[in-house]
Amino acid sequence: MIPRTIFSAEHETFRDSVRRFVAREIVPYHAQWEHDGMVSREIWRAAGTNGFLCTIVPDQYGGPGGDFLHTAIVTEELARVEASGPAFHLHSGIVAPYLLLYGSEEQKLRWLPRMCAGEIIGAIAMTEPDAGSDLRGIRTRAVHEGNDFILNGQKTFISNGQIADLIITACRTGQTEGAKGISLFLVAGDDMGFRRGRNLDKIGWHAQDTSELFFSDVRLAADRLLGGENRGFHYLMQQLAQERLLIAIRATMAIEAALDTTIAYTKDRHAFGRTLIEFQNTRFTLAEVKTQAAVVRSFVDRCIELHMQDALDANDAAMAKLSSTEALGRVLDQCLQLHGGNGCMWDYPIARAWAGHRMSRIAGGSSEIMKEIIGRTL
Repeated sequence: MIPRTIFSAEHETFRDSVRRFVAREIVPYHAQWEHDGMVSREIWRAAGTNGFLCTIVPDQYGGPGGDFLHTAIVTEELARVEASGPAFHLHSGIVAPYLLLYGSEEQKLRWLPRMCAGEIIGAIAMTEPDAGSDLRGIRTRAVHEGNDFILNGQKTFISNGQIADLIITACRTGQTEGAKGISLFLVAGDDMGFRRGRNLDKIGWHAQDTSELFFSDVRLAADRLLGGENRGFHYLMQQLAQERLLIAIRATMAIEAALDTTIAYTKDRHAFGRTLIEFQNTRFTLAEVKTQAAVVRSFVDRCIELHMQDALDANDAAMAKLSSTEALGRVLDQCLQLHGGNGCMWDYPIARAWAGHRMSRIAGGSSEIMKEIIGRTL
């Protein structure tokens, strides 16, 4: 593989710490979390204690004072071992930036220190039963009542939905349909009228809780509005590039992990008196996978560089997500095939990766939406 140059020596020291933490505190317990349908709250507090959460948050709000590269490292190290349960990337790389960029000083001081410590777990609620990639179709609504807002509606497919203490909720506040009348609110898990639905039973990523959320006359004070009223769609569009880059980062590492896992398996597995890797078909397939891994890695790392320079646009982020997740789907299918019947057994990492990562081509904007974004630039 081409050497990576985007990380400093300090970043690589941080990576070593994260890798040891993941091996010690996450890998041994992940199978139990898959059985439970969610991770323990203790792992969130442990990650916070070690400075692995909300790395971009400055120390004045209780954060480690790092940068996006630290968030990328945590995301990569979880993907390396197929630890899909702890949604640290969502909490740190998506929810925390909304507060940091658009929150009032009071909101930042109230929520960010406890998010950095892992005492409060964050989620973001955009998707609805009838509004997925097209956020202009949101129907959940908040209406004025005196100085407060009354929130009603429903969300679905919400990661961290069962354990979240703070949910950034997109809803309609304006009178017009479409993008102009959307606002963001900070909903607490114990707000009256807020209810969690069932923990959804997915084809993969069983350790990550994904839920339906219901809002029935939830009364929110004006200080729960995040940023300006009717500015929510603008905020969402601004942050989608980073969200899609994080998905691409995770997908790229998952490709490399699948390659490493499959090389090790084919070196150990025998058929017709020799190891699988001695067959030309195996070597040719793995050569294709290695090439795809190198090409995707080069582009995604370049996108990370651009993002660090505040120069990553929506088009490049869409291309990063599209190319990495589509390549991941092909790679996982090829690698599972080389595992034979064992590739269909849940005990094997390739099976869990194949099932879990199918959603990567849908979450954060489907591949079709990415093509539409890219197509508009032609």
